[in-house]
Amino acid sequence: MQSPTIGDNVRKYGLHYMVLRRGQGEVEKSLPYADSMVQYATRDKRDKFYAENLAEASFSKGDALFDLKRYAEAYHQYYEAYLSGQNSLNRITLSEFTYRMGLIMFRQGNYRLSEKYFQDSYNQSYENGEFNLFYRRQEILDNIGLCYKKLGQNNAALKYFNKALKYINDNEPYYRGNDGQPVYRPKVVGDHFDVARGVIYGNMAEVYQRQGKLAEAAELLKKSIAINLRKGNDSNDAQLTEIKLAKLYFQRNEIDSLKAILDIIKSQFDTLKNEEAIADWNQLMAKYYLRQQKFDVAYKYLEIYDAKKDSINKKLSDLIASDVTKQVINYENQRKITSLSNNNKSQRIYLIAAIITGALLLLVVFLIYRNWKRSRHEYMVVNQLNEQINEQNNILAKALTELNINSREKDRILRTVAHDLRNPLGGIASLTTIMIDEGHLTTDQQELIKLIKETSYNSLELINEIMEIANNSSKPLKMEQVEINSLVSNSVELLRFKAAEKKQNIELHLLDHNTELCISREKIWRVISNLISNAIKFSQFGETINVYVTEDADGINISVNDRGIGIPDDLKNQIFNMFTDAKRPGTGGEKSFGLGLSICKQIVEKHNGRIWFESDSEKGTTFYVKLLTTPAAA
Repeated sequence: MQSPTIGDNVRKYGLHYMVLRRGQGEVEKSLPYADSMVQYATRDKRDKFYAENLAEASFSKGDALFDLKRYAEAYHQYYEAYLSGQNSLNRITLSEFTYRMGLIMFRQGNYRLSEKYFQDSYNQSYENGEFNLFYRRQEILDNIGLCYKKLGQNNAALKYFNKALKYINDNEPYYRGNDGQPVYRPKVVGDHFDVARGVIYGNMAEVYQRQGKLAEAAELLKKSIAINLRKGNDSNDAQLTEIKLAKLYFQRNEIDSLKAILDIIKSQFDTLKNEEAIADWNQLMAKYYLRQQKFDVAYKYLEIYDAKKDSINKKLSDLIASDVTKQVINYENQRKITSLSNNNKSQRIYLIAAIITGALLLLVVFLIYRNWKRSRHEYMVVNQLNEQINEQNNILAKALTELNINSREKDRILRTVAHDLRNPLGGIASLTTIMIDEGHLTTDQQELIKLIKETSYNSLELINEIMEIANNSSKPLKMEQVEINSLVSNSVELLRFKAAEKKQNIELHLLDHNTELCISREKIWRVISNLISNAIKFSQFGETINVYVTEDADGINISVNDRGIGIPDDLKNQIFNMFTDAKRPGTGGEKSFGLGLSICKQIVEKHNGRIWFESDSEKGTTFYVKLLTTPAAA
């Protein structure tokens, strides 16, 4: 039996890779198989299929790394595949590279450059009877149309969508084997052609909707959904198209149709978990209930929508921040530098050999010397390019300085806007209180006025928190000697009335002697008050809150202990982050903004102190503040 070739092994591991990555979504597990593909592909450069095998392996590994958000490594693998195609003059490989560059630019929102890459990819590819090449070419035409759609060029987008449909229709008879030609060709069964049409119909519908052709758009969306909901077709695209149709129903105010299709989409989430679809579904549900004037229900869906959108944007942030074009230029420059360096080493060896052999090899020495001069010139050119890069870095450093100046100006504007907003919001809160006290409102009106009142007070509290953050980052501390027992006692006494509202008791345990620390009285008072307020907020009605002041060799320790709801393990690492997702409502429904603990941490660290916590869902939470005896820098 003949032993398997290098190409056989590359395809064997490639099959395992495809099953894990695309079939099962196990990208991490597929990566070792991609590594094996690369190892086999690079085993023998003399293999006549070396370039094709290396390109296939490098693209596979790059795609897995890209899915894992290891973008720099992914771009390097794409560049390796590009080099193999360039060196072997393989247009298909070059087309695959520019296709991926187009996808990356599209995901980064650079639609103009994305369209250029897709055009290059289409021109580099060609038809040779292979179904995969045909399918990729129709996909590229559709992607070009998507770029124009994103750029707002509706006519150009429709032109390429129709071009893609014509390309599919013209080639389908050949691949299905019913064109009457008595030649061998790879026959294709199944709904690949309809799936491709379905995707294009959904994209065309968005353009028609934008042009106000709502009836035509609705028909195309229904055709697309009917195709891709069939078993074995692209159910993920069908779900996204259903979302598009739901948006169209909302635009046409067909509320019953909107609710019906939203219910269908919801039933699919057990098997199809597309984050974009889930986010848009929640937004549409919120709009539906807003039309029904069910504001509380709508608000819940809006909260889920905002959280999903934040999650999606966070995942995209690393991709958007990566600069694939710069990475490729760097790889190209590095390759040139390495090549020139290797040339110089070889030429030095030849020069030494020429000197040893003497006069008979003077001609050889002359030729090598001439080549050396050429290489040195190229080396200088590359060095000049590097100097230009350094100059660009200096420009970026200056831009960063200007950015810092703009940031300080932003803080000033933020404080001004926040200050100016407090008065009207306070007026709204006062007016709503008067309206409630007068008692001339219906029950529903009272509920709405109370909602306005609560929102006004929450907005005032948020503005105060934002101004506190701006002040912490810009103003130096005003340090003075403060008696710590008195400061803590004052904070507790001011908050006892707030605890009494929830029938809670605050027990205070002070030092048995007076001790002074050099601190900012107002800032540390703010920290203590924030911690006690949080303990009140997250403790159940009737619980006891303990506040301790102790002393050790390093300084003063202040701790606030509650018997509250505790902090879940998955939120503990986020507690001190500004605008954290860890914010939760209090036991009495109190609003949280996620800023208080971030402010506390900034203040304590400015005092060269430390803040931490211990939490248990059964025993509650204890926050600790360590203030050193040694004064902090102002």
